[in-house]
Amino acid sequence: MKYRLIKIKNEWLMKGEKMKAIAMFNNKGGVGKTTLTCNLSAYIARTGKKVMLIDADPQCNSTIYCFTDDLFSKVYYDKKGFTIYDVIKPVNQGIGYVKNVEVYNLEKFGFDFLAGDPKLALFEDTLASDWSAALSGGERGIRTTLTFNNLIKQFDDYDYVFFDMGPSLGAINRSILLSCDYFVTPMSSDIFSILAIENIGKTIKNWRDTFKEGFNRCTDTELKNIFEPISYIQFLGYVTQQYTSKTVDGIRRPVQAYERILSEVPMTIKRELIDIVNEKNKGKENKETYLKTKELHDLSRDVHSDNYEISRAQAHMTFRNPGGI
Repeated sequence: MKYRLIKIKNEWLMKGEKMKAIAMFNNKGGVGKTTLTCNLSAYIARTGKKVMLIDADPQCNSTIYCFTDDLFSKVYYDKKGFTIYDVIKPVNQGIGYVKNVEVYNLEKFGFDFLAGDPKLALFEDTLASDWSAALSGGERGIRTTLTFNNLIKQFDDYDYVFFDMGPSLGAINRSILLSCDYFVTPMSSDIFSILAIENIGKTIKNWRDTFKEGFNRCTDTELKNIFEPISYIQFLGYVTQQYTSKTVDGIRRPVQAYERILSEVPMTIKRELIDIVNEKNKGKENKETYLKTKELHDLSRDVHSDNYEISRAQAHMTFRNPGGI
C-alpha cells in the first residue's frame, strides 16, 4: 500500500494553544488508516509539538506497527504494561474513571503512545446498554459515554491527541467521536469508500445532536461542570490512496474506474460530511471550504525505517480551512 502524505500548513500546526483531539475514522477498513495515523503523528511530533497517539482499535494495528519486540513482550506476554483496557476496566466494573494513565514514549517516532488491547471490545456492550440512559440525561449513561472524553482531559498538556480507530459504527467508536474535536477520513479508490462516506455524516450528526440533548437534560451539576462544554466534533479533511495505473505499450495510463470514483469524492465529501456535519459551511464552494495543502515529504510504512519513507506513489490530503482550529 503506497501513499504520499501532503503537508499540513504550518499555520494549522502552530495555531492556537488548546489541545486538539483528532479521530482518524472511516466506516470502511483497509484504507491505510493506521499507516497514516502513525506517520502523521510522527511528523507533527518532529515539528516540536507534543503528540499522543491512542490505539483505540481492538485489532491493535497501531500497537503492532509502533512497538519494538521487547516492548511487545513486556506488555502482552509478561503482562507488565498498561493498555487501553486498563482505562476502561474500572468503568466497565462500575468503579469510575482511572486516575493514572501510563503511556509509552516511543523515541523512534517522537510521540507518546497508549497501547491497544483486544479486550477493549468488551466495553462495547456496556457503552451500548448505557446509551439510552445517556440520551435521557442519566448520570451513569453520560459518565460511561464520556469515558474517552475523560481520558483526553488527562492529556491536556499535549498539543494533539490522535485516535486510531476500527472501521465500525459501533458504541466504542461513537464514544470516541463524541469526545474528539475533529475527525479525518482516510479513503481508498473504490466504490465502497464512497458508500461508507454516506453512512458517516448522518450517523455522527445524529449521535452528536442527540447526546447534546441528553447532556443538557442531566441534573447532576458536578458532572456537567467536569465536562462542559462537551465536544462538538467537526469534519477536518480526507485522504485518498493512490491507485495502481495500467501500463499499455510502455505508457502508464489511469484506470478509468478509479478516475471516475476519485472524481466523485469531492462532491460526496461536501454533500455527506461538510454540509451535514459542518453545518456552518453548508452551501459554500469547495474552494472556500477547503484548503489545498502542499506536498510534504514521503513517510514510511516500515516501522524500522528511520526516515519514515512511505513511497513515491501519490495520495492527497485536503483539509478544511482551519479557521478557528
